[in-house]
Amino acid sequence: MSSSDPSLPVEPVEFSVDLTAHEMLRRTHVMAAVGPEWDPVAALRGEEEAYDLLYSGLDDEQQRIYDELVAAGVLPKRGDGRAAA
Repeated sequence: MSSSDPSLPVEPVEFSVDLTAHEMLRRTHVMAAVGPEWDPVAALRGEEEAYDLLYSGLDDEQQRIYDELVAAGVLPKRGDGRAAA
């Protein structure tokens, strides 16, 4: 076939796929995988504690970089802004 074949569409053809049913199935599988014992509030609390540990015990240079990233809006300010010892 050549590009001048009159049987080929000239205009783009609309193509759409509704993934709503697939998304609902995916969510069902995710909830089944985490189980009924999953506590989203505890998970978020644990995540915050992990971030606090991540930014604790910084040396002077690390603290300076952290402060610059907070000032630039890249990282949120945690606690009083100083790393815990």
